[in-house]
Amino acid sequence: MILSISGIVLFGTIAFLFFRRDGLKISHAIVCALLGFYIAGSSIAPSIQAGGASLASLVGGIKF
Repeated sequence: MILSISGIVLFGTIAFLFFRRDGLKISHAIVCALLGFYIAGSSIAPSIQAGGASLASLVGGIKF
């Protein structure tokens, strides 16, 4: 678990710095994909999934 959290923090920080400084290049996209894999394997994945489903429900309920 400690390794997963460390990977999440590491890749999250790298992805943020890449986005702020250079724009998103192919190497940056690979880092973002690795971040996604580490987050998916962590204990916070169900909370993120529930939040995403809630947000999608909220957006889907907006009437124009």
